[in-house]
Amino acid sequence: MKNVKAIGLLVLAVITGLAAAVYAASWVAQRGNIASSKVVVAAVDIELGSRINPQMLQMVDWPSGSVPEGAFRDAKDLQERVVKVSVQRGDAILERKLSPPGSKGGLSAVIAEGKRAMTVRVNDVVGVAGFALPGNYVDVMVNAQQDRAGKDGPNQISMTVLEHVLVLAVAQEASRDETKPKVVSAVTLELTPEAAEKLDLARSVGSLSLVLRNQMDKEAAATKGITRAELLGMQRQESKPTATMGAAPTPAPLVKRVAVLKATPARTPAPAAVKADCVEVIRNGTASLSCF
Repeated sequence: MKNVKAIGLLVLAVITGLAAAVYAASWVAQRGNIASSKVVVAAVDIELGSRINPQMLQMVDWPSGSVPEGAFRDAKDLQERVVKVSVQRGDAILERKLSPPGSKGGLSAVIAEGKRAMTVRVNDVVGVAGFALPGNYVDVMVNAQQDRAGKDGPNQISMTVLEHVLVLAVAQEASRDETKPKVVSAVTLELTPEAAEKLDLARSVGSLSLVLRNQMDKEAAATKGITRAELLGMQRQESKPTATMGAAPTPAPLVKRVAVLKATPARTPAPAAVKADCVEVIRNGTASLSCF
């Protein structure tokens, strides 16, 4: 009886194995019949601004139904092209990742059309402790002295002059794949011509600071800056009324103190001297003369 059960289990195992083998062979055959196309992909990691050479590319089979738009089917079409974004190994080389034909390699190939690149000097504080990396967006603030009319002199003010500015490179590196902070002495920003003029003037009139912002945050901050007087809670000097030059100041009203004096009755003049002995007696403020 035990042998019959063992034989039955053995037969069941053989049948299950054969069924799995048939299914696997059928699946492999179906995969082999799927139409595919040759697509050019990156054989190594390619940094942005790099000029493509044949050693960076390889051809792979790609399902025809899922070939990405802008893919290349011949590596010769990519000779001397420059990538404007970083391409990871195994990624398809797409037209939107490349600079226009004829572009030279380097950072200039990464700059968007109509934009300019400008470098500002920073330190570990101005550069947000090294967290302002290529691909991040920052705001630019300036701290300067604001000229004011009158005798008050300049007033210190801090305000945001540029918003949502793309960081192209830090120092001489433009790689956007790193997330580790890097303290550098210079940061290159992508700006419109008008923004470049503002930044050039701002760094000549005061000290600059970079403010790191969320990459998805594109809202403009409606701020007018803050002065030293406003920060410390003091009133603006110009808001106080000032006296007209040459006019005499209005004197403050005087409070007269009236001294109440107790009237003292006038002293009665002494009568003419007589030969008799007389004594002047003063009682309750009244003088009298008594003679003997």
